[in-house]
Amino acid sequence: MEPVTMLRLMLQILLFMMREFVCSNTGAPHHQLVSCLESDKEALLDFKTGLEDPDGLLFSWKGNNCCQWEGISCDNKTGAVIEIDLPCYDLSGLGGKIRPSITKLKSLRHLDLSDCSFEGIPIPDFFGSLDNLQYLNLAGAGFNGTIPPNLGNLSSLQYLDLMSSDLVVRKFEWVVDLVSLKYLNMSGVDLSFVGLGWIRILSNLPSLTELHMSGCGLSGPFPSHAFLNFTSLAVLDLSSNNFNSKIPDSLVNVSSLVDVDMSYSSFYGSIPLGLADLPSLKFLSLSMNYNLTANCFQLFRGKWEKIQSLDLSINELYGKLPSSIENMKFLTDLSLYKNRIELWQTMQLGIC
Repeated sequence: MEPVTMLRLMLQILLFMMREFVCSNTGAPHHQLVSCLESDKEALLDFKTGLEDPDGLLFSWKGNNCCQWEGISCDNKTGAVIEIDLPCYDLSGLGGKIRPSITKLKSLRHLDLSDCSFEGIPIPDFFGSLDNLQYLNLAGAGFNGTIPPNLGNLSSLQYLDLMSSDLVVRKFEWVVDLVSLKYLNMSGVDLSFVGLGWIRILSNLPSLTELHMSGCGLSGPFPSHAFLNFTSLAVLDLSSNNFNSKIPDSLVNVSSLVDVDMSYSSFYGSIPLGLADLPSLKFLSLSMNYNLTANCFQLFRGKWEKIQSLDLSINELYGKLPSSIENMKFLTDLSLYKNRIELWQTMQLGIC
């Protein structure tokens, strides 16, 4: 081997060894110098005793500096634990019991146990005592039973994901106290007991930008003014419910909307023409409502300035398509399948 090649190889080995040394001694980059609080370490070790960890996800939970443990992040100045990030992604069997020692982590802001295997246990009531929590993700984690109303105590919470088919909400009033909430996902959660009060409660959350309530057993009808106070909402998913309602006219006043899915939810009547004038709307699905109707010539003469995907399939649209439909310059996906539009015209425009 030539000297230059040998030198290059030695440098690569040296760099690799240095990188491994740095990683093994500092953990993640934002943990380089800080050491965790002794009280937080003890709380985490007690929390661990309740968990079942057949795949060894928590193998690194030993030693003095818990800031270097898997899934743990600490405040750079104080050493307080601020994050437990242990999503399982179906790759780990992490489960067992949640011990109340987690409430001793007074600075905890982020808790992610999504896709883990807490089969058959309820969401602990004491989660409502995690006063500084800003992010809570328990989606698909196997919890069941009633969602504890004292989650409403988490006034700093910005992100809440409880997506599950095993959870139920019997009273929705506690959500109104989540005054900082920006993201809410309750898809699959049984909300059939809450009536129409949920829409009024959510309209009082001034920062809410993303709402997912697909397949929740919600029913209608909506009041026409239902969406008047949703001034920040960008993503709305109400698909796979049973509203048996007209689409509220007030939806066209939510100028912040980017992505709307109200498919397969038993909406009927006229599609509000004002949807075409929403300045930020990129994705709209109203498919499989069966009884939504619109005059195509009127509907597609609207602006549709930024629309990229538009699915109106399996409804009762009728009439001719205007030539202006070809001016929807960002449109990449248009589905008008199973409507009362002349077949030759849809084929001519390449529409399925």
